[in-house]
Amino acid sequence: MLQKIKAITIYAAASSRISSVYFEAAKNLGKQLADHSITCINGGGIKGLMAAVTDAVLENGGNVCGVIPQFMYNKGWIHPAIPEVIVTPDMHVRKRTMADKSDACIALPGGVGTLEELLEIITWKQLGLYSKPIVILNTADYYNPLLTMLDKADRENFIHSKSVAAWQVATTPEEALDFIFNKH
Repeated sequence: MLQKIKAITIYAAASSRISSVYFEAAKNLGKQLADHSITCINGGGIKGLMAAVTDAVLENGGNVCGVIPQFMYNKGWIHPAIPEVIVTPDMHVRKRTMADKSDACIALPGGVGTLEELLEIITWKQLGLYSKPIVILNTADYYNPLLTMLDKADRENFIHSKSVAAWQVATTPEEALDFIFNKH
């Protein structure tokens, strides 16, 4: 590890109506972050995998920074136990803040918001706007359809082959962190 990893942005589902296998991976990741003294930066949500990661980090003595846009904060969607909260004027500033504050990004399974965050950070990396590691945590093969689509885009020259190197795919939280530690 050439540079100390101090903070990792975690993109994750806000849904709570998903399989326990995803929650187990999220909790494991949270514990791993705390064990490595890595601050978890996320959207600060009170539900789903986002909250599961937050809870696990905090239960294991780690730190969490929640970055939430004002309209979500006003709706009471912020996790009440997060010690550091940054309220942004909108989603765009939220995503930029999360990227700027972190040394890497990990995308857990999620819905369209998570997919949008993941694809945007990959795009930023392709454009040279983000140079840090990006890991897709492919718990229970959740991301296989997206990875197949990205592979097709590569094969059919919709994306540059070098762009495929913009991200790593892990199947466990330990593997995700190993990719990040070894990329630095």
